[in-house]
Amino acid sequence: MSDTVPLRLAVIVGSTRSGRVAPLVAAWLTDRARHHGGLDVDVVDLAEADLPSDLDADSPQVTALAPRLARADAFVVVTPEYNHSFPAPLKTAIDCFRAEWQAKPVGFVSYGGMAGGLRAVEQLRQVFAETHTVGVRDTVSFHNVWEHIGEQGEFPVEPAGCDAAAKTMFDQLVWWADALRAGRRARPYRV
Repeated sequence: MSDTVPLRLAVIVGSTRSGRVAPLVAAWLTDRARHHGGLDVDVVDLAEADLPSDLDADSPQVTALAPRLARADAFVVVTPEYNHSFPAPLKTAIDCFRAEWQAKPVGFVSYGGMAGGLRAVEQLRQVFAETHTVGVRDTVSFHNVWEHIGEQGEFPVEPAGCDAAAKTMFDQLVWWADALRAGRRARPYRV
């Protein structure tokens, strides 16, 4: 990194369902981000954000979340796949904000059944492109996520491959975050 200030990473937890696996995946991801180094991590759990479904930009929930997203230099979205797509609360969170996303990179960690959430990620790439973010190529996906959870709740039970995939994603995310932060400082991004 060319800057000595750590990059600010917002980890967006996209599932709000009860009994969700998202907090387990997000905790692992946050640990990997901290081990990667140079990242100041803020976990944004949409279940706690309680954003309005009517996209009211003036609501107290949107107003409270906006500064956290604006401070971020990069994002990682943790998403399940529901019915070949991503959760509605995640779409609401994307649509409630505009400038907060722009000219920043986004990475993806997905989970689900046989597809591992990859169909949700492919749709999210299209949505995030419209917000003027830069999607990093490599992702982390947990196919048949329940097989990755140990009897004592440990996750993932075989971390080597997952950790390697996370490192690759974070390497790309940090490169883009550093370059785009420098770009935003040199010349503010305008749409």
